[in-house]
Amino acid sequence: MILAARIACWLLLSWVVVAGLRGPAAQAAPAPPAYRIGFSQCTNGDAWRLAMLAGMQKELSFYPQVRFQMKDAHYSTAQQAQDIRDFLREGIDLLIVSANEAEPITPLVEEVYNRGIPVVILDRRTTSKLYTAYVGGNNQEVGQMASRYASSLLHQRGNVLEVLGAAGSSPAVDRHLGFVRGLAALPGLHLAAQVPSDWERPSVLRALPPVLRAHPEVNLIFAHNDRLALGAYQVCKQLGISHRVRVVGVDGLPGPQGGIQLVQDGIITATLLYSPGGEEAIRTAMHILRREPYHKENILSTMVIDSTNVQTMKLQTEQLASQQQDIQRQQELLRSQRATYASQQLVLYVVAGALLVAAGLGLLAWRALRANRRITRMLAGQNQEIRSQRNQIEDLAEQARKETEAKLRFFTNFSHELRTPLTLMLGPLEEVLTAGPPLPPGQRHELSLVRRNAQRLLQLVNQLMDFRKIDVGKMPVRATEGNLVVFVREIMDMFEKTARQRGISLRFLPAEPAVWLWFDVNILDKVFFNLLANALKFTPERGQIAVSIEPLPAEGQVRVSVEDTGPGISAHDQAHIFEWFYQGQTPGGKGSGMGLALALGLTRLHQGQLTFRSLPGQGTTFVLTLPLALPEALRSAAPAPMPVSPAFTLDEELAETLPDAAFATGDTSAALVLVIEDNPEVNAFLARKLRPHFQVQTAADGATGLRLAADTIPDLVVCDVMMPDLSGLEVVSQLKGDWRTSHIPVVLLTARSAPEQQVEGVQAGADLYLTKPFNPTFLLESLRTLLGNRQRQREHFRRELSTDTATVAPAQRPDQKFLADLTAIVEANLARPDLSVDDVAHSLGLSRVQLYRKVKAVLGTGVSDFIQGLRLTKSRQLLLEDGLTIAEVAYQLGFSSPAYFSTSFRGRYQLSPSEFRALHTTPNA
Repeated sequence: MILAARIACWLLLSWVVVAGLRGPAAQAAPAPPAYRIGFSQCTNGDAWRLAMLAGMQKELSFYPQVRFQMKDAHYSTAQQAQDIRDFLREGIDLLIVSANEAEPITPLVEEVYNRGIPVVILDRRTTSKLYTAYVGGNNQEVGQMASRYASSLLHQRGNVLEVLGAAGSSPAVDRHLGFVRGLAALPGLHLAAQVPSDWERPSVLRALPPVLRAHPEVNLIFAHNDRLALGAYQVCKQLGISHRVRVVGVDGLPGPQGGIQLVQDGIITATLLYSPGGEEAIRTAMHILRREPYHKENILSTMVIDSTNVQTMKLQTEQLASQQQDIQRQQELLRSQRATYASQQLVLYVVAGALLVAAGLGLLAWRALRANRRITRMLAGQNQEIRSQRNQIEDLAEQARKETEAKLRFFTNFSHELRTPLTLMLGPLEEVLTAGPPLPPGQRHELSLVRRNAQRLLQLVNQLMDFRKIDVGKMPVRATEGNLVVFVREIMDMFEKTARQRGISLRFLPAEPAVWLWFDVNILDKVFFNLLANALKFTPERGQIAVSIEPLPAEGQVRVSVEDTGPGISAHDQAHIFEWFYQGQTPGGKGSGMGLALALGLTRLHQGQLTFRSLPGQGTTFVLTLPLALPEALRSAAPAPMPVSPAFTLDEELAETLPDAAFATGDTSAALVLVIEDNPEVNAFLARKLRPHFQVQTAADGATGLRLAADTIPDLVVCDVMMPDLSGLEVVSQLKGDWRTSHIPVVLLTARSAPEQQVEGVQAGADLYLTKPFNPTFLLESLRTLLGNRQRQREHFRRELSTDTATVAPAQRPDQKFLADLTAIVEANLARPDLSVDDVAHSLGLSRVQLYRKVKAVLGTGVSDFIQGLRLTKSRQLLLEDGLTIAEVAYQLGFSSPAYFSTSFRGRYQLSPSEFRALHTTPNA
């Protein structure tokens, strides 16, 4: 046993020596992955190709793992196209293309790029931007530099001849364009003639002599490469004019036949350096393959090489060539050392294997320990792999997030951009339909169709904005406590007219007359509107739509169902019905694909659930489940505004669903009177006496009466004084203290007839105090008188707003405070052409319906008319100021066009803005 241990120790020491001899190479990182790079080139000029290839080989010497393959098409574009197809068939990781003609090669380059293979364009561009990177010189800059150098040689005066490259090639086109632009800035230089070529010297020897004989005034020849420049020099020498005609070429390649040598020998005057870009192409390709940062456009610099710097350039190029030879020798030596090392390593492995076999008996005792170590290493490797996969998943998730954010930014910017043309569409349409001359019925119908579809487009824009807000978490929930039954009934009223026209039965089936819960009216308004609009769209004529509300107090929820008798949803569509922008296969049901997805997102935002059940041919039922209570963080102290359909954006359309009579505009038979009385018999008596003359709503206690008053904004309130929990005096105080209801006249009914009690009621804000028993006729006439007084008060407010000063003077009365706040908000936004009733209502903390009713009750006019009146009143002040044109006044006040402003002004004041200004402006002495 001791001998075996000694043998084991000796073998272990030998293994340590072997490992030491292996050195750091044994611990080196795994070899980098091998890459396959294909290079397809079809450029002219052997010297150019050799310089380009030499640069590539020099840079490739630093990447021994790269498998580089070149296919030379030998000036044949068709052969180059075949070479690229061969590369695709063989399989490559990256393609480098240097084309002679851009047009034929561009489709193939796009095909390679679309397959996910990186493409590096070298020297000569294609006609498409579908490539990964470009490496090459700025040929236009080469042309401009040539023109500037020619100007300096000829002292800003002379005649120049240009020898062009091959027709259609991008270098020839760009160099010519740059040269011509440069000459355009030098009036002393004149482009006497142009000679075409195919980039090779023989073509110049054939074409140039007759041109030079026809233009003996030529002082300088600009050739598009050094080979053409050499041919031009030979022609000049044959004609005996080489002493007076200077030749400038392009490329500046090193070597015996390169442009640098031609300049040093005095054959050509100068050459413009144009690097082949081989090194930069390989360097860029490796950045792409290694997923390192790189530039898509890699423009190589250029310079003029003439007698002043040719010697320096030649020395530098020779030194670089010498250094390249040294690098190659060192690489050969390194390969030799690697081969030696590999053979030595093999020997060491054989020796180590023999030692390990001999050490088997000695290492038996270590087997358990080695097994534990192996398991530990394996677990460490698995952990590392898991971490690597997790990092990859995080990177993919971040990339997906950025892509989603980019799409959302596009939708948002696109939605904002749509608002301006929509404003310019709706403004003139409103002008034609409302302020213009009477239109024939056919034209009015067509323009109304245009207006409705423009408003539909605006609704889609708003839905896109809601989509954006939901996705980025910028749509807050501001819930207030309200009656869901009243809320849903208001929304259904907006669809009543359309349903009636199509013969659809629209039924509302609440399980209880009132269901109170916390909800955000703006969010649920959009949810219910989309569900009802969807049901109406798919329900055929003579069909049925039923909306039911069922409270579930045991579960702390309320369930709202919207059921239709439409064609139902197919099994395929049911899996995608709530996806954004998905449009089902149901005939006639094409839409934006946003309504149901938006409804689902808003429902989840409201901590609710939206589900559906449907059978093809038997209709569809959408079920909305909402919690009766919401967390404190989602509750708002502001009173709940009434719902507004996002499809209606103009006061005229809102008025279609809310008749003017509901605002007591003179016809008292349609005025709404709210009776608050806790005695059922008196309550019924009052309702029976008042119904022949008014619309009547009743409440059995003060709290319910306050809620109904805030929800419905009645024209008049009849309230008992002695009621449980909340007395009539407290009801009056709260009604008058809330400027939403402060304008409503209140009649108090009570058995308390003492004078001090009547004074107490009047001090609380009551408009009339009647004692029981009362005369019903006297009550009826008193209500009519109060409504008449309210009408005269509206006239007073209108006159106050019709003065030259648009701002309402501050006052303590709630109605005047409301008008002051309303006027201030509108005046602060007069310059906005897209100012809408929704914007004003949101600023005041009201719903659109509440604002419309309030303004109609206080002023007897619509909100849009109120805004238009303020604009026109303000325009009278601005027209009297010097320095503002009529167009500037129009745009400053938010009119969509000066013409619309002039039409509105004439309709209000019976004279145009220019006539008004001339009438009120004192002529200069």
